[in-house]
Amino acid sequence: MSVTETSIAAAEAHSAHNYHPLPVVVASADGAWMTDVEGRRFLDMLAGYSALNFGHGNRRLIEAAKAQLEQLTLTSRAFHHDRFAAFCTQLAELCGMEMVLPMNTGAEAVETAVKTARKWGYRTKGVPDGRAKIVVAENNFHGRTTTIISFSTDPEARADYGPYTPGFEVVPYGDPAALEAAVDEDTVAVLLEPIQGEAGVLVPPAGYLPGVRELTRARNVLFIADEIQSGLGRTGRTFACEHEHVVPDVYILGKALGGGVVPVSAVVSSAEVLGVFQPGEHGSTFGGNPLACAVALEVIAMLRTGEFQQRAAELGDHLHRELGLLVGGGSVEAVRGRGLWAGVDVAPARGTGREISEKLMDRGVLVKDTHGSTIRLAPPLVISKEDLDWGLDQLRTVLST
Repeated sequence: MSVTETSIAAAEAHSAHNYHPLPVVVASADGAWMTDVEGRRFLDMLAGYSALNFGHGNRRLIEAAKAQLEQLTLTSRAFHHDRFAAFCTQLAELCGMEMVLPMNTGAEAVETAVKTARKWGYRTKGVPDGRAKIVVAENNFHGRTTTIISFSTDPEARADYGPYTPGFEVVPYGDPAALEAAVDEDTVAVLLEPIQGEAGVLVPPAGYLPGVRELTRARNVLFIADEIQSGLGRTGRTFACEHEHVVPDVYILGKALGGGVVPVSAVVSSAEVLGVFQPGEHGSTFGGNPLACAVALEVIAMLRTGEFQQRAAELGDHLHRELGLLVGGGSVEAVRGRGLWAGVDVAPARGTGREISEKLMDRGVLVKDTHGSTIRLAPPLVISKEDLDWGLDQLRTVLST
């Protein structure tokens, strides 16, 4: 067997089969390119589901991590450390908020936002104990913890994990009337992705997010925006909500906040909302650790320049123009997205999303399928226009054969 086949066989034998990766074994990476164990190079058009917005091995982030590794990596929150205040202050400023509650993974941050909304509902809004309700959208993807999959509508994510956590109502995404009908006196929050990534990069209708903002403000309900995939430059703005001039009550952040170096996530909100927590009521051993803060501080500094947002906007316009030319020719049924993020619905006659992904892999491009016939494109924001065009050429070739 080849080195690749040997490695895959060992992984299949000794790891749970909760993923179905493409048959490539990556050994190193730089910028938008990855190299496998046999020396073959691949253009990364997925970027770790937006965790690698700034590319593989970004020198600013690696140097920040290396410097911190020599100083201090963990204290737990039992003690203060010298990177924590700067991280919280600067992230709050980036978001236009006041307080930060750091965690590690995106799912942890979503769980934290759920707990925050419920506690705020009981302590501040005055919802009777045990009756807090959070309204969510169909086809959501907020993580895979027991609570989160309880309000998933994806059978793969939800089946066989019951009994499920109560307290959630699911409504169609992008439907203002359904949302308004679901909000009642016990509703403490509306939790939405400004763009639904796992569902196929679904962008809601124009005016939907402002409508959510208006409704939640009028009904004294928190608007929680899960910007774990859509935020931090991916769509051409710092946050996807900005495209419709919307500021939610709560941001949920993750993935790119750790620069692809360490897991970092956070819930960011006002002092009124996050101020409901008292010592001992929520926490994380690794949340806000010095290494995570050091890397995230460099991410924040990079985003402050605006160059990555501008790059995502300009290259994103080019990406969507080129993809739009593929629609209607019998190969692509629809294209959606914003910035350097696109969902491409492949015509069934051309193959499944998995089959298209495998064919692209054979031509040196790595993408990921979702929901049968859709492939997602989300290259690192540092990708060159030439490399992006080369990747699109490979897609055209695959779709035409």
